[in-house]
Amino acid sequence: MTPISQGRSRTAALARAVCVLLVTGMTLTGCSEEVDPNEGTNGVGRLTADEIQKRTLTAATSVETVRLHGSVVTSGSTYKLDMRLKPEGGIGSVTAGGQTFRLLKVDDELFLKADADFWANGKGDKGATEGEAAGDEGGGTSDTAAAGKLAEKYVKVPEDDPSYKKFIGFADKDVLLGALLTLHGKLATDGHHEQGGVRCIRIAGDQGSGGTLDVSLEGKPYPLRLVRAGKAGTLTFSAWGSDFALEKPAESETLDYGAQLPAS
Repeated sequence: MTPISQGRSRTAALARAVCVLLVTGMTLTGCSEEVDPNEGTNGVGRLTADEIQKRTLTAATSVETVRLHGSVVTSGSTYKLDMRLKPEGGIGSVTAGGQTFRLLKVDDELFLKADADFWANGKGDKGATEGEAAGDEGGGTSDTAAAGKLAEKYVKVPEDDPSYKKFIGFADKDVLLGALLTLHGKLATDGHHEQGGVRCIRIAGDQGSGGTLDVSLEGKPYPLRLVRAGKAGTLTFSAWGSDFALEKPAESETLDYGAQLPAS
């Protein structure tokens, strides 16, 4: 039996080690291949940003109901919204200037429901000024009394009242979504993200300055989150297609003011 020299032994061991490294390297390289983020999704992540926006607008307008929550800045004022919407109208809450009120729209009828402070603060300042100008020091008392009558009632808003024009859009699904779900500038995709545990693709207008919109990659491509251009608010969308009751309040809960409402 011919003995194996130490040199040959070391060479063979080195060769075996190199082979192991090569095999291991090949295995690791295979494992590190990029996973397709659109695998197992609805496929809209593979589309162009313009096509994604078309698909999500179609999905949003084709379903009956939605809930939106967040803030909208318009005409220099910030409104916090929590609304459920359907074609016939909507119901929810609106917060503006530290005051929160319920908003209900059924067909073309609009109702506001708020506490006495809301109505007193809305009309009180204006009333006090007018009272002082007329030498009427009792104006504040009458304002308080009027606010008490309006408190916790669904007050029907006359269609020619400024409040009607101001708030009707917040409870109109087609008007609200049509105004919100349009990004500005050149569109591009902006990566894969997640909203509320749902995978989504983000599209952005002018690299984000024109707003961003996260679109669901699971099921129908519904909008999930919108950041409006110019820091004009952020909204989330949920409960697409989940129905809810919408009806006019009972007569005992309703007050038809019959004239222009106190300024609010």
